Amino acid sequence: MEERELLKRTRDHMQKSVEAIRSEFSGIRTGKATPSLLDLVRVEAYGTTLPLNQLATVTAPDPRMLVVQPFDRSILGDIERAVRESDLGLNPSNDGAIIRVPIPPLTEERRRELVRVIHRLAEEGRVGVRHFRKEANDQIKQMEKEHKLSEDEARRWMKDVQDLTDEYIRVIDQLLERKEKEVLEV
Repeated sequence: MEERELLKRTRDHMQKSVEAIRSEFSGIRTGKATPSLLDLVRVEAYGTTLPLNQLATVTAPDPRMLVVQPFDRSILGDIERAVRESDLGLNPSNDGAIIRVPIPPLTEERRRELVRVIHRLAEEGRVGVRHFRKEANDQIKQMEKEHKLSEDEARRWMKDVQDLTDEYIRVIDQLLERKEKEVLEV
């Protein structure tokens, strides 16, 4: 295996950790209606569990309201129940054709709680990135042990992996900072 291949694979894994964090963050509400708020809602329908966005269109006609338009009206109740039972603290109402989801303003206590949640999620992302660094470093050490790499090459490769790790940790920290500011914004 050559260095470029190892770094590319490690970069791909670290990128997936960052994308997972970005996705998790998009599901945390900030007091402002965005369709991505309901991305993580799963609906029991047709004998299986499906993501809401595969069953309906979600729009934000104004900053305090989401509108969910199901593709099939027969699952309107299932979608309403899934939104209500999600841990987003939302109370949807169903008019027989669409579901309106008012977005209540966040209390100071809820904002602080959300900040703790996003800090925990960011730490999970950092742990994921560091896990992929360890995997890459273990491979490098194994290659050095098998005399496929010199000591200097191994050290250089490990430095490159550390540089990658630092880059992705920085990205996670920037995402955290942005999301925290968004959550605390009144």
